[in-house]
Amino acid sequence: MSTRRKHLCVCEQQLSTTAVTKPSQQLRSVTMGEKRQHSLLLFLCLSALVHCSTAVLFWSAVVEISYNSSNKTEEKACECGVFGRNSDVVRAEGIATVPKGDPKGCGPETFYNRNSSSPPWIALIKRGNCTFSEKISSAKLQGAAAVVVYNVDGSGNSTTQMSHSDADDIVAIMIGNILGTEIVKLVKNGTEVQLVVDVGRPHGPWMDTYWLYILSIAFFIVTAASIAYFVFISANRLYILTRDRRREKKLKSVVKNAIRRLPVRTLKRGDEETISDSYMCAVCIESYKVGEVATVLTCNHIFHKDCIEPWLLDKRTCPMCKCDILKALGVDAEEEVKENVSTAESPPEVTVITVTGGDNMYEVPLTDPLSSDLEGQHHRYDNVAFLGDSEAARG
Repeated sequence: MSTRRKHLCVCEQQLSTTAVTKPSQQLRSVTMGEKRQHSLLLFLCLSALVHCSTAVLFWSAVVEISYNSSNKTEEKACECGVFGRNSDVVRAEGIATVPKGDPKGCGPETFYNRNSSSPPWIALIKRGNCTFSEKISSAKLQGAAAVVVYNVDGSGNSTTQMSHSDADDIVAIMIGNILGTEIVKLVKNGTEVQLVVDVGRPHGPWMDTYWLYILSIAFFIVTAASIAYFVFISANRLYILTRDRRREKKLKSVVKNAIRRLPVRTLKRGDEETISDSYMCAVCIESYKVGEVATVLTCNHIFHKDCIEPWLLDKRTCPMCKCDILKALGVDAEEEVKENVSTAESPPEVTVITVTGGDNMYEVPLTDPLSSDLEGQHHRYDNVAFLGDSEAARG
């Protein structure tokens, strides 16, 4: 009988612990799921931002040419080229070389005067008739160190960023028609032109001063908003935590007062609880002994006083039948907490005493709210003048 009762009590404790733990675990799992969703959304936004940034970013190219004319070296340089979207953004140099026949260098039949990559040479091709990938691939197969495409006639020195996904791993830039035509004329006249392509500056919408200001302001606004949000959340959580702690402290005070109202027994020899093994404390799972102090709850279940009081402070219910002792004693916890607050703030009561007749000198005990000395709270009052006035009025 005692073993079965032990198992029942242990099972009830486990069930109560599981009932409390399950909602917290579910809440924790929901919170973790929301955090993962927010992290995934942030990662996708950053990925899209990086993709868009790569699409609009391009690098300018510094073009330097040098050649001998009339026994002197002519040198020119300008930041007038644009690297291709699939180009290697590195420095390249070599002798400017134009294709034989078709200046647009389309198709595998295009031939250059250079049959090897030593010394390094750079193919100078005109835009048009075929894709940029075909032009670049043809020059690359014949050993070109880089490819320079100049724009069509009538476009001046305007350029655009080339897309050549099928011809990568090589330096490819575009220059304006005026500069390209000038170099082609020099090469066709038999002048050896040394061509250098160097890396210029990155360009994009945020590289302009206007966009830089906007992004800076947006960054500071987002940062300030994030800091303000986290400060607000932290302050709100701290306020809620402090409020709950105060409420729990006041509630425990109410529970303590309720516990004092529960009957307490000192077990004696001959009591049924000390004789039968079927009676035991469901908190510590120990049998009752003579001389021990036990508390009887409103549901008539009995427990060790030292065992049940900490349990009631935390749970406020019977460990066996889950009876709420506050409700059983008719105590409204919320109202009691409010009354404690209002009582702490309300002024002390003042007793008014009216005395008629009596001895000439007597003592009246009055409570002085400003004094904590109870013995010194007796004041002497002389009513002789009062009695004299009364007799004169009657006489």
